[in-house]
Amino acid sequence: MLFEPRLRAGIHDGTISVAYRRWKRPQVKIGGRYRVGSDRIRSMTEFDFIEVDAVDEITARDIDDADALLAGYPSAAAARSDVSASGDDLLYRLAFRKIAMVDPRAELASTVVLTDADIADIDARLDRMDRSATPGPWTREVLREIAQRPQVRAKDLESCSRWADLATFKVHVRKLKNLGLTLSLPVGYRLSPRGEEYLARALS
Repeated sequence: MLFEPRLRAGIHDGTISVAYRRWKRPQVKIGGRYRVGSDRIRSMTEFDFIEVDAVDEITARDIDDADALLAGYPSAAAARSDVSASGDDLLYRLAFRKIAMVDPRAELASTVVLTDADIADIDARLDRMDRSATPGPWTREVLREIAQRPQVRAKDLESCSRWADLATFKVHVRKLKNLGLTLSLPVGYRLSPRGEEYLARALS
């Protein structure tokens, strides 16, 4: 779940526990657990997680100064301005709390010992991803290039040129991250410990 960088410190220390969203329909559920921030990480442990306790439909005029403070705004007027809502405009008010939780992708990415069964499972998953992609087999090519060219912008990777557009390429690279093989950096990517071990074992 995305929050502005300026709000993340408050979520981390617990002073921010409310958010307002202009959604056509709820995009989170009560009891749902969500990672705070973007997909770009500098370490594998820097994410906070929240659990949603309430999702209420309100109007912009329902926001008061006290509630706005819980969302990280100095006033109700500032909150309304930030979400571009006023009067009877409908909003969703989310109440949440920070929880102790380890990102499962981070746990997976930090794995440095892979069994033969792990290698076979990764191979099978990459093969399926290759078969379903329009450009044809791509997963091993991208892993090798990221290993050779870490912290290079996605659009500057040679393998990006095989895709229709940059956004589609990034979506597919994210699938490698979901397997714990890569990490997103402020600029570009690098292999995770799991990805490095896989590359050394299976693609050498």
